[in-house]
Amino acid sequence: MENTETQDTVEKIKQQIAENPILLYMKGSPKLPSCGFSAQAVQALMSCGEQFAYVDILQNPDIRAELPKYANWPTFPQLWVDGELVGGCDIIIEMFQQNELQPLIKESAAKTKSAE
Repeated sequence: MENTETQDTVEKIKQQIAENPILLYMKGSPKLPSCGFSAQAVQALMSCGEQFAYVDILQNPDIRAELPKYANWPTFPQLWVDGELVGGCDIIIEMFQQNELQPLIKESAAKTKSAE
């Protein structure tokens, strides 16, 4: 049986993903990324020109421990859009270079704006 702390963390992750249409789990913050992969992911996201939420996993060791299991994705950063895991740095950069990331991000941001 899972302990309650693990369940609480998974609930927190689910809530973050549900509340933030564009969410990046990363090391550090967009202004001060703590790893090169997070920095690259942030740059690609910022280039899309929409606001996005982030969680610094270095400040949240519980999330850092549980998210890879929950997401079934071992590494960080992780980009989630509209509740779906998009992927890590390589996927983010590749999608950006192929102009697939921008419409995904813009569409998600537009949905959020029209809902407000």
